[in-house]
Amino acid sequence: MFAVGAADEEGTLRAVAIVGRPVARHLDDGTTLEVARTASDGARNANSLERQVNERQLSVLQWVEDGCPAGVWETSTYKTTCQALQNRGLVTVSRKGGQWSVALTSAGRHYLAHGTYPPRGFRPRKALAAAPRPQSTRAQETPAAARKPGPPAQPRVTFTEQLLQELADAGGRIVKSGNGPELEKWPSRVAAARRSGRVPETKELYGGWCPGGYEIKLVDIPSWRLAVLEPVPVPSRLARPHTVVRAMQAESQPLGLTKPVQGRALRLIHALVTAVEANGHSSSAGQTDFAPPSHRRRSASPHFTITAQGQTVGFLVLQEQDRTEHVATEKELAAATKNSWIRIPRYDYTPSERLRFVLSGGQPHRSSEWADAPNHPLEDQLAEIAQEVTLRGEAAERRRLDEIEAARQKRIRWEAAMEEARIRYAEAYRVRHFEAQEAAWRHATRLTEYVSAVRTRVDAMPAGQARIEVESWISWAAATSSASTH
Repeated sequence: MFAVGAADEEGTLRAVAIVGRPVARHLDDGTTLEVARTASDGARNANSLERQVNERQLSVLQWVEDGCPAGVWETSTYKTTCQALQNRGLVTVSRKGGQWSVALTSAGRHYLAHGTYPPRGFRPRKALAAAPRPQSTRAQETPAAARKPGPPAQPRVTFTEQLLQELADAGGRIVKSGNGPELEKWPSRVAAARRSGRVPETKELYGGWCPGGYEIKLVDIPSWRLAVLEPVPVPSRLARPHTVVRAMQAESQPLGLTKPVQGRALRLIHALVTAVEANGHSSSAGQTDFAPPSHRRRSASPHFTITAQGQTVGFLVLQEQDRTEHVATEKELAAATKNSWIRIPRYDYTPSERLRFVLSGGQPHRSSEWADAPNHPLEDQLAEIAQEVTLRGEAAERRRLDEIEAARQKRIRWEAAMEEARIRYAEAYRVRHFEAQEAAWRHATRLTEYVSAVRTRVDAMPAGQARIEVESWISWAAATSSASTH
């Protein structure tokens, strides 16, 4: 049927309840509802909301204060009432050793004295548990034993505090690994931590999936987001319009806008262009005589551009549309009845007086679109748009310098590699030449030894034509061997 929630003094949701029709048929009379389910985060009395006790509960509470005299109750239903009072923190019920006993708490005495519950800070559950319990008053049938002091209270640490402490110990980045439902809970846990208000003002909590699981980071907020921006003044009328604005005024329908919003749009453009040029940027008019369809507005030619540090940022000025339910005419109904392919539109779209600036080009920082919003018109957002142009220009300049530095480092590495290659080539050439000389020397040595061996053999030959021919060959071989050594 419906659901309700309970919040504390700070507006934090502490408990919820779902109310529906009774399960029992004899109670489902059309006027009775049943609380189907409740849930809380453990806050004391979140489910009961500390509602006032009824007449019977007050009588039982008074009976406990009087010392639980015998003979007051005819049945044992007072025990059920005491259990309900214990759930509200007004009494404590004990069954130690099989003996039933009941005793008032400080909250119960306060309720009897003032008719209301004590302040929340007066009786936290853990504080009561840490204090020694009073001597139990004797119930009707059994005496009560004195309760021993409970364990010391432990401070309650929230999940957000645990997460922030874990991030601080890990240096601002952790990766939650694993699988199953436990890992799938982390996106909602990070979102709850952002809403808790416990994240430091100068930090941002990020969460996203990564190859190793779910990555959580606590990073510093960029300085540009913390900067206080000076508002950009918008003139009430254009006495001396900027050249970009004059180019737009020359069109029959500037920027494709309707008459009621043309003047305001031109004043906004004049104020923005004047502000960015004061920061050292330049501007120029684009295609100023049309309004692109909504499905092409991110790829259409800009109405004007602003160049910051070499980065050109294109601007489209669009007129927002109001959507209303379409009322079919008799002609449309007849045509749709006659032809099955005809579809009657569900909505009618009419130009509104709201404007939207769409930016293109460069690296986005804050956003790529700004539009009129309730209590936040574009006049109040021009400072952010001007800052966005500057940020995109600075990012482009950093990227250009990084590219120059990368090219310089690449050139240095190339020159070093070329020098090393020249050294290696020279060394390899020397080695090859040395090895060639050594091989030639060995070859010449073998030839000389061979010629000497032949000459020794010829000396033993008898004189004659054969010896003369061999000596002639030896002379040629000796000359050839001598030439190969040089």
